[in-house]
Amino acid sequence: MIFGQRLKKERINNGWSQEELAQKLFVSRQSVSKWENGQNYPSIEIIIKISDLFNVTIDELLRSDEELTEKVIKDSKQLAHPKIKFMFDALFLIGVIFWIIKIGIIILNKFTALDFTFYGGWFLWNFGVLILTVGAAIGSSIVKEKYKKD
Repeated sequence: MIFGQRLKKERINNGWSQEELAQKLFVSRQSVSKWENGQNYPSIEIIIKISDLFNVTIDELLRSDEELTEKVIKDSKQLAHPKIKFMFDALFLIGVIFWIIKIGIIILNKFTALDFTFYGGWFLWNFGVLILTVGAAIGSSIVKEKYKKD
């Protein structure tokens, strides 16, 4: 049985109209109609609500329809990629901040009587920051390209 048929059967068994089910799921009646007619599929959050509402397992709902299973897998991949890309972007930003700090310290040492030293040593501030910045930029680019393919 495909998802739309299962949804309609469960809704009718509970004596609910499409409007009543829509209110329980906080969606429009048109959304419920499209799901039942196979024109569209709900998000994983709605599938979980449907599972709870009708006291059926998510597995029963997903395995009833191959297209729905593929949609959920695709959606979960799309949710994962931006999180990984955000991590790389954050690391890149941290690297840029370290570069700005380094340049600021060099300028202060050059044009003032202050003598700041780089905590962690020369290697960390020259190559560590470079590796962090370039590595994060490359990682972000790889994730971005993978996201486009999926």
